[in-house]
Amino acid sequence: MDIQVLGTLGVREEGVSITPTAPKARRVLALLALHADQPVSVSALVEELWGERPPRSARTTLQTYVLQLRELITTALDAGTAEPVTAKDILVTCPGGYLLNTRGGASDVREFDRLAGLGYRAMDAGDHTRAARLLREALALWSGAPFADVQSGPQLEIEARRLQESRLCALDQRIEADLRLGRHRELLPELTVLVSQYRTHENLHGQFMVALQRSGRRGEALDVYRLLRTTLVREMGIEPSTALSRLQRSILLAGPDKVPVSS
Repeated sequence: MDIQVLGTLGVREEGVSITPTAPKARRVLALLALHADQPVSVSALVEELWGERPPRSARTTLQTYVLQLRELITTALDAGTAEPVTAKDILVTCPGGYLLNTRGGASDVREFDRLAGLGYRAMDAGDHTRAARLLREALALWSGAPFADVQSGPQLEIEARRLQESRLCALDQRIEADLRLGRHRELLPELTVLVSQYRTHENLHGQFMVALQRSGRRGEALDVYRLLRTTLVREMGIEPSTALSRLQRSILLAGPDKVPVSS
C-alpha cells in the first residue's frame, strides 16, 4: 500500500486507488492512513465524522463506511497479483477500533519524519551540506496542505496543524543550513514569499534579514525588522524577541562578515 496525505489524499493498493469519493468515507480513510499500521479508536473516528454530538447510529454508520472501504480494497486486490490476502487483512478490525495495514508499504508522512530527523541530526553534527540535502528531500514530499481535498473534521484539523508545524520546522532548519553554506542570494526569492506568508514568524524574518545583509542590502534588512516590529506590536501587542533585536543591532553596527547566520 502507498499512502499520500501531504497534499491531496491518495491511497493505493496494488497500484489501484482505494480513495473513495464520498466525503465522510474519505475522512475515515484519511485518519486511518495518517496513522497507518497503528490502531485508530472508534471514538476518534466518530469524533472526526460528527464532532461532539454524534447521532445514535454513529457506530453503525461508521461500520458502513468501513465496509465501503473494504469493497474498494477488494476490487484493488482482485486487480493485483500479490499473495492472497483479503480486505479484512488490510483494513483490520482490532479491539476498540480499526487499523490500516500497509504490509510494509510507503507513507509520505513516515518518510518525511525519517528524512527530517536525519536532517536535524546532521545539523546538530555540523554537516550542513547533508542537512540541507536531507531536509530538502523531506520538504519535496509535500504537494500542498495536508488532506487538501478532504473535508476535515476536528481530528484531522488538529493533525493538519501538527503536520504544518513539522513542515515549518523542517523549512526553518533547511534555510538555516543553506545560510551556513553561503547560499544567501539564492534564498532571497524564497524568503521574500515566506515572510509575506508568515507575517509574525521571527525566525524566517531573521533569516531574511541575514540573507539581505549578506547580499549587500543592509537597508532592506533593517526594513524587514521595522515591518515585523510594527506587525507584532499592532497585532499581538509584543516587541520582537531579544535575539532578533540583537540581530538588528548587529546589522546596524557590523559589516556583512560579522552578521551571525542565526537569529
